[in-house]
Amino acid sequence: MLRNTCHAHHMNACVLIVHLYCVGQFRRMPVSLDLDVEDNMSSKPLKVKRERRRIRGALKMPQSKPRKFTRDVLSRMTASERSATARSITCGETMSQPHWIWDDSSMVEVIDSLTENNWDHIFVIDSEGAPQGRIHAVDVLKIIARKTVNRDIAWMHGIPAQQLVNQPPITVNESTPLLKAGALMLAHDLNQIGVVNAKGALIGVVGHNTMARKMPKFIL
Repeated sequence: MLRNTCHAHHMNACVLIVHLYCVGQFRRMPVSLDLDVEDNMSSKPLKVKRERRRIRGALKMPQSKPRKFTRDVLSRMTASERSATARSITCGETMSQPHWIWDDSSMVEVIDSLTENNWDHIFVIDSEGAPQGRIHAVDVLKIIARKTVNRDIAWMHGIPAQQLVNQPPITVNESTPLLKAGALMLAHDLNQIGVVNAKGALIGVVGHNTMARKMPKFIL
């Protein structure tokens, strides 16, 4: 456990270093070298597109009302009733808000989101809210490490978030049992998995921490 904690702190520190490096590069770059990129990133169509998205607001959906299982309620259950109840708990009842970014966002925006919010991952979604994949902070560090020259802000502005995704997303529905989501995470070596609605839009996330909060009460 201590080893995992140290690894998480080390990873967050690495992401922060990358972020500070990018900021430093931006401040040192002559304006003339960045004009094309700035013009492209500040174009009117792009501004209008992102403003429209901002007005639509974050992708949110009312979460299924979780059932309350107090110690008194659980004490009156038989072992078989506890088992059946645990299997009936859904991802919609237990999911938390997902961390996400648009698929046309730049690598710089990905790094900003990770560092400013102290996240270790972020989902990439399309204009309809459908998840295209997930980016982990370590993935960003690996991409930067492989580029041995010209690690500047212009290069990072030119890399869309979609290109940082290396595999299709694995998702579950609101009605998917939490235990099944846990089995999927174990099978695919994931620490969390996205929850989508009937239209395929990302509305939540469940992870190992969700399992740790919800399941022990039924077996202890």
